Amino acid sequence: MIHPTAIVHPSADIALDVEIGPYCIVGDRVKIGPRSKLLAHVVINGDTTLGEDVIVHPFASIGATSQDRKAADEVSYTTVGDRTIIREYASIHRATGDGNTTVIGTDCLLLAYTHVAHNCRLGNGVTMSNLAQIAGQVVVEDHAGIGGMVGVHQDVRIGAYAFIGGMARIARDVPPYFLVEGNPAEVHGLNSVGLRRRNIPAETIADLKNAYKLIYRSGNNVRQAIEVLRTEATSDAGKALLAFLEAPSERGILK
Repeated sequence: MIHPTAIVHPSADIALDVEIGPYCIVGDRVKIGPRSKLLAHVVINGDTTLGEDVIVHPFASIGATSQDRKAADEVSYTTVGDRTIIREYASIHRATGDGNTTVIGTDCLLLAYTHVAHNCRLGNGVTMSNLAQIAGQVVVEDHAGIGGMVGVHQDVRIGAYAFIGGMARIARDVPPYFLVEGNPAEVHGLNSVGLRRRNIPAETIADLKNAYKLIYRSGNNVRQAIEVLRTEATSDAGKALLAFLEAPSERGILK
């Protein structure tokens, strides 16, 4: 179902039951999966793939050339997972570097005016509120939430189930399961609401509370906290937090 005012390149790979609304533009290397909908005035170009049941609202742009100064005429990609919803005026740029990909996972919700820059990787179930902006090479793990008007520095990692309150400036990695807010941004404990919504068991929450105290309330530096957590982390979530802290980081952990 393609509106007569839409411009769809004949080489685009469009599933038969896709809906393309008024004044949309779809480029020649675009692939759109079954039951997806472009509501109106949507622009999709480059080597971009949308999964199944994706909904894109008016004036969103997906797969545009990276704003990175290093970007050249390379072949790079953008992928959007199944059931993701992209709201008005959102922008998602394709990757810098030949063969690289900007990735949006499944079941994500990107609200109005959000921006996902080149080479970012969003996991599944990520929510970005209005006007949240993430710079290049940012990694956002599963079920993390980014509040309205948040700005995220390039190369930052945001851990699974973390939540960042509105208008924060994030220049360092946010460990999983924690709540961050303020400017300068600070960790204020567990993302208790998010953990309850995901039915995280009480014993796991207790393990994460202990980890929070070790990292942020014991006087330990991060290296010392890691050494203690290696013996005290008992839950899968606690071990995932430990792995996040031990992984290589361009920006360091938010203190």
